[in-house]
Amino acid sequence: MNKSGTLNHTIHTIRGHRTRGQRIRNTIAVLVVISVFCYAPVRAQDASEPSQPVEDVAIDDSPSDTSPSDISVNPSLPLEEIRMFSEVFERIRTEYVDEVDARTLIKNAIKGMLNGLDPHSSFLAPEDYEDLVNSSEGKFGGLGIEVVIEDDLLKVVSPIDDTPASLAGIESGDVIVMIDGEPVQGLGLRKNVEKMRGVPGTKIKLTIFREGEDGPLEMTLVRANIKMSSVKGEILEPGFAYTRVSSFQQDSAQNLRFRIKKMVSNGDAPLKGLVLDLRNNPGGNLDSAVEISDMFLRSGEIVSTRGRKKTSISSFDAKPDDVLDGLPMVVLVNRGSASASEIVAGALQDHGRALIVGDKTFGKGSVQVGASLTNGAGLKLTTARYYTPSGRSIQATGITPDVVVRAVRYVDAGDERQRVGETDLVGHLENGNDGDDVNEDSEESETVARTSDLLEDDHELITALNVLKGMSLVRQQ
Repeated sequence: MNKSGTLNHTIHTIRGHRTRGQRIRNTIAVLVVISVFCYAPVRAQDASEPSQPVEDVAIDDSPSDTSPSDISVNPSLPLEEIRMFSEVFERIRTEYVDEVDARTLIKNAIKGMLNGLDPHSSFLAPEDYEDLVNSSEGKFGGLGIEVVIEDDLLKVVSPIDDTPASLAGIESGDVIVMIDGEPVQGLGLRKNVEKMRGVPGTKIKLTIFREGEDGPLEMTLVRANIKMSSVKGEILEPGFAYTRVSSFQQDSAQNLRFRIKKMVSNGDAPLKGLVLDLRNNPGGNLDSAVEISDMFLRSGEIVSTRGRKKTSISSFDAKPDDVLDGLPMVVLVNRGSASASEIVAGALQDHGRALIVGDKTFGKGSVQVGASLTNGAGLKLTTARYYTPSGRSIQATGITPDVVVRAVRYVDAGDERQRVGETDLVGHLENGNDGDDVNEDSEESETVARTSDLLEDDHELITALNVLKGMSLVRQQ
């Protein structure tokens, strides 16, 4: 059927309208919806996200698969559902209590179409798409907190190191219910994030529900310009180094390599092992995660992605270079370790290169692609899942540590804090492993003595250091 014939068929599916004017308006609505399904977006040329979520957003700058001359009505389109959409569209346009223009209705329909897929796919207004670009460079304003929408409330994935959120004591799993005394419900992620932003130095009050607390917590934070320094490092004890990666930025791998080499050359004793801390690291730049994994591997696959399109299927392999020359290594993770953090932990675990210590990770194992749309707007769409070298899907499963150690807080007995994960998100993407249970729980480790200021009150890091010492002793035998 040619294009004209298909459109005529679509028009004839619209029945039961009393006036010619109604029929024409509904026909136009149907054609608008068809155009939404038929026109491919123009691909973007830069990106990645936070202050809001830190996402592993790749930028697809390849040409569109659909050229204008190829555009036609897809014969598989559900015409009955399109007719129903046009009826709803017309009823809202003519009968809703307040007048709403057609452009707003179409834009809201696009948002709903994406929001119904999974928590990470979304429509981005021009200013939001620009934020996606800025955050990949590690520069953005606000509080330094990664949040997602859950049950119409803001749920914290993790605060970012040395930002107002982390300094105020906000924790992974906290639920933000009010901002400056106004409910967050009904506003969506983007508007709530905008409310948390503002002039540096100004104050903002957050009302938070935290599992185990008797009532809501009131926290006053001071906004700041967020410039993340994602890599830190120091010697825990003679011979044992500690590095912290708080997010994966474009220069994180380079900075990590520099810090490790500096500790190796300036240490009081020969290096015996390394703790890599990825706790509360919400992700970031995929290439950076691959480079950091490659830093400790000499061969083999690091991560693969699998989607429906050929361009979504890829694999990243290690090069023959290990910055530690095979020295023992422990990776620290928790429920705030997501996405790119899980790629690193999964690769090092599958290759037996490091022991993973801490709590089960978040389970965000999906790939988002950013694409530019008309008038500077953008689209963030989930196109693939990540798989570890052994073929495990991270999505909604996460990485189970070899040694499970949960954070210790000095609270009343029986107080079990909430730990948020990908599976807690409404509409989360399924695992993709056909129901296979690829992770087994490990036994919980016990505390050991502290030996430095950095280790004080950090139960997980204490355990990681002692596991590393044990690995070092075994290696010397």
